[in-house]
Amino acid sequence: MLLETRDLTVTIGGKTILKDLSIRFAEGKRTAIIGPNGAGKSTLLRALAALNPHYQGEILLDGEDIRKMGRKKLSQRLAILPQSVQAPPDTTVERLVDYGRFPYRSWFRGSNAREDREAVEWALSVTHLEDFRHRQVVSLSGGERQRAWIAMALAQQPEVLLLDEPTTYLDIAHQLEVMQIVRQLYEKYGMTVIMVLHDINHALQYADEIAIVKDHGIFSQGSPKEIITVDTLAKVFGVKADIFINSEGAAILSPISIVQKG
Repeated sequence: MLLETRDLTVTIGGKTILKDLSIRFAEGKRTAIIGPNGAGKSTLLRALAALNPHYQGEILLDGEDIRKMGRKKLSQRLAILPQSVQAPPDTTVERLVDYGRFPYRSWFRGSNAREDREAVEWALSVTHLEDFRHRQVVSLSGGERQRAWIAMALAQQPEVLLLDEPTTYLDIAHQLEVMQIVRQLYEKYGMTVIMVLHDINHALQYADEIAIVKDHGIFSQGSPKEIITVDTLAKVFGVKADIFINSEGAAILSPISIVQKG
């Protein structure tokens, strides 16, 4: 196991968001984290990235407590793309992606210009942004901008990539572009990807494992076929749905109605 939590409890503003949550994320797999709004999915992802240091329990990367790892050391192994990020004014795509090389730079030793350039070029290539390098980020469409932010995270050359609802606010075509990049990172480069997803159909099609967060902890975890069932959807989301197989053999959800309580 590459990344895991043990009895993780996160309290924000006096409210317990996660309580005694223990989960393991397998190396080289794509794990989708799903669950109701407010269940703590983003809180879990931010904790994994050490963006919320105020927690109880342990978060371990290859058995090492991330609290004991330096910020730069952790950032060389793990990158996160949060929700609603914004670039500084007049920033070009190439400059934004180059910011991802920060963990490898030092005031005393500078940086390895060749390694930085190769990492930036690779990130631009994977996200299909080579022809956009001189464009200002603010001039891009939503889908192009999201790919630029993913490229910045990839420039860190992480072992683990954390994505927080990467397809939110994107149209169908740009959603597919982002999810196909995730597939490529897994299939071609063997990257471990942990992503909070709002669209359960994306979780079904693009994840090897699914973890459901509910009631401050892990409701269930396993393969998509094991986890996404009609009964689970009713219990977790309060939704009645049909599941059918599309022309490519992938399971697809079709919500029908709200489950009446009581």
